[in-house]
Amino acid sequence: MKKDNMIIRDLIQETYSAVTANKARSSLTILGIVIGISSVISMISIGQGAQASIESNIQSIGSNLIMVMPGFQRGVSQVSSGRGSAATLTLEDSKAIEERITSVSNVAPEVSRRYQITSKNSNTNTLVSGTVPAFTAARNVEVESGSFVTGEHLKSLAKVAVIGPTTATDLFGENSDPVGASIRINKIDFKVIGVTKSKGGSGFSNQDDIIYVPISTAQRYLSGDTSVSLISIQAEDAGLMTDVQEQVTSLLLERHKIKDATQADFSVMNQSDIVATASSVTSTFTLLLGAIAGISLIVGGIGIMNMMLTTVTERTREIGLRKAIGAKEADISNQFLAEATTLTLVGGVMGVILGWVVSKAITSLAQINTSISLKSVLIAFGVSAAIGIVFGYYPARRAARLNPIESLRYE
Repeated sequence: MKKDNMIIRDLIQETYSAVTANKARSSLTILGIVIGISSVISMISIGQGAQASIESNIQSIGSNLIMVMPGFQRGVSQVSSGRGSAATLTLEDSKAIEERITSVSNVAPEVSRRYQITSKNSNTNTLVSGTVPAFTAARNVEVESGSFVTGEHLKSLAKVAVIGPTTATDLFGENSDPVGASIRINKIDFKVIGVTKSKGGSGFSNQDDIIYVPISTAQRYLSGDTSVSLISIQAEDAGLMTDVQEQVTSLLLERHKIKDATQADFSVMNQSDIVATASSVTSTFTLLLGAIAGISLIVGGIGIMNMMLTTVTERTREIGLRKAIGAKEADISNQFLAEATTLTLVGGVMGVILGWVVSKAITSLAQINTSISLKSVLIAFGVSAAIGIVFGYYPARRAARLNPIESLRYE
């Protein structure tokens, strides 16, 4: 045991001396690994951040949610925005679902379209959604101030509006209280009765940049027809979502007098399907980013091999002398393999730190969500160690197989 400890201690000392003998060359070699590891970590963090953000946005639109859209639209892009453009669903379809489908908590039809909105001092273009009181429960919408659309508003065709926080800021400024104020939608005056709590989002899927009005008012004064853009259905339990989805499909096929399900003039998707599809897409995106960044790791590995081959050539006489006094091939091989592994491990540690800093900087400066997982760090670190072994093996074996007599004669 004591002899083994001495061998290990000597190996560490020799490795340190060899690596620090030419600091500039070692630093440049390490730099290649640092860039490769940090690139992998930062790219994967962007992909994982995007995946978490998309999944969070999908989950925030409601719980145990099933969505029925008009037409033949399929895919996450249509579903995430939650609006269809065909006119094949009606309020009667929504009422039939509420009355005849079991295990349903809430049913909320919508009719949605973008309009130019004006207030006293400003204007904006945003989505106006005509809906019902059950919408708040079905889609996890909470009111920050004021109130939401009520049954009385539906009956009286009231021109009232509940606006999202982003819309409120665009129309009335920061930290304003627009409840009681008037806005114009499609040149018609509406009274603001509430402001919803922030849910987050961006672009056309921003759930904070929206206006809710009674669906009866929207159909009478805005859309001018009886069709609906979306029917949101909340199942009583997550385990019942597939069953509810099948019941809804069968009911609507019956109501629309369609015998072949492939010819259905509507699409039904549940939240689990949407999350699974989005996760699959973002996972592929993350893998692609990681693979692109991984190319720099290969380049770094080639740099290590090049340095070690140069080192073997420079130390040929030293290798011959060591073998002449009794060093075995395994001792020589382990020495050069240890040097290569040390370079990659040092580069790996520095690369992990730099990758973490870059990821945080991207989040802070570019406002892009990033997520660094322990798994990605361990993978990157493991890859760096593997690169040291793989790319250091050939130079190490070449050094070990040198003929001691020829090595001593080498000039």
